[in-house]
Amino acid sequence: MPARRLPRPCHSSRRPRLAAFLLGFAGALCLTPAHAAGALALQLSPAQMQALGVETQLVPAAGSAAQDGLAARVTVPNEQVRMVSAPLAGLVEALLVAPGQTVKKGQVVARLSSPEALALQRDGAQAASQALLAEQVRARDAQLFSEGLIAESRLQASRAQAAQAAALLAERRQQLALAGLALAGGNAPGSLALRAPLDGEILEQSASVGQRLEAASPIYRIARLHPLWLEIQAPVALAAQLAIGSRVQVPAQQASGRLIAVGRAVDGGSQSVLLRAEIDRGSERLRPGQAVEASLELKPGSAAAGVLLPAAALARQGERTLVFVQQGSGEKTGGKAAASSAAQSAAGAPSGAAEPAADSVEWRAVPVRVLGQSGNSALVSGVPAGARIAVRGVSALKAMLSDDGAQ
Repeated sequence: MPARRLPRPCHSSRRPRLAAFLLGFAGALCLTPAHAAGALALQLSPAQMQALGVETQLVPAAGSAAQDGLAARVTVPNEQVRMVSAPLAGLVEALLVAPGQTVKKGQVVARLSSPEALALQRDGAQAASQALLAEQVRARDAQLFSEGLIAESRLQASRAQAAQAAALLAERRQQLALAGLALAGGNAPGSLALRAPLDGEILEQSASVGQRLEAASPIYRIARLHPLWLEIQAPVALAAQLAIGSRVQVPAQQASGRLIAVGRAVDGGSQSVLLRAEIDRGSERLRPGQAVEASLELKPGSAAAGVLLPAAALARQGERTLVFVQQGSGEKTGGKAAASSAAQSAAGAPSGAAEPAADSVEWRAVPVRVLGQSGNSALVSGVPAGARIAVRGVSALKAMLSDDGAQ
C-alpha cells in the first residue's frame, strides 16, 4: 500500500513579518491624518513634508501701520512723455539716437526725405513772394491816394489783397512749422530734421533707416524719468484706510514717494483698486515697466485690514477658504523622518491605531476670509499673527485633508 502523502507544513511564522513589511512600506508613503474629533488637522513627518514639496513662511505681525507686499508697476507720468513722429509721409534717411540714450530739447534725432516737404517749401516761398508784392502795391496805392491821384476804392482793394496774401503766408508758415521746416534756410529741399521735444531718455524706437513712413507714424518715444509713478493694485478693503499724501515705499529699491490718487473703479475679478504714487526719491533705481512690491502707510490710528499672503497658500474647500498653519513644534521642517507606527509593528510593537512620531509636524486647516487680491498675493484676515503657514505643497495637504474627511 503506497505511503500516504503528508501535507506541507505551513510557514505561519513568515506571515507576521510580511504584514509588518507591507505596513511599514505603506506608512513610509502615506501621510498620517490626525483623527481628533472635529479637528481639521494632519500629522506629517519632516521627510513626508519634503517629499510633498511643502514650504513655509511666517505670517507678518498684526497691528502694523503700513500695508506691505502690494504688487505695483513703474510707469512714467503722462506729462513727461513725448512721441517723435513723422510729420509728413517720407523715407527715413538717418536715425541719430537709440533707446537708452539721453537727449536735450531741440537736438536733432532723425532725418526724413519727403516729397510733401518739398511741396510745402515751394508753396511757402510762393506765398511769401505774393505777400511781399501785395504789400508793395498797397504802399504805392496809399501814396497815390494821399496825393489825390487815385480813388479810395482802389486803395481799399489793394489793402484787401495785401491782407489776403498775409493770411495765406501765415497759413503756409504754420504748415511748415508743424512739419518742422522753416520758410528759408536750415533745411535742404525736401529734407526734414526731427528734434527732441524735451530733455529725456529714448525709451522706444519704432522705425529703421530706409523705412517708408506715413504721416504721424511713430519714430521715437522720449520721456523724462524723474519723478516716476507707481501704479499699485490694492485690495478694495484698503481704500478706506488710505489718505492722499501718505508715504509709499519700494523697500527692495530703496525708493519712496507719496500717494497721489486712489481709484474709484473696482476690478470685478480681483476686487482691487488702482492706486497711483509719485516716487521722487530713489527714482533713478527704478525703470519704467518694472514690477515691484510697494509698502503703503495707512491713516493714523488704523491698522492693516489683513495680511498679504501668496495666493498659492490658499486652499478652497467648498465655500470655505483655508490656510494650513503649523502647530507647536512644527517650526522644524528638516531632519530625519520619524519611524512610522507600521515600522514599529515590524519591530514587534503591537498592532493598532497609528501614533504620531515624536518629531512629526501637526498642520491645522484654518478658515480665513479673503478681502481682496493684489497681483499674485491675497489680502486675508483670520490668520494668527506670527504663525508659520504652508505656501507650497498646499494641494497635497488639501487632498489628504479631503481623504481624511471621506474616511
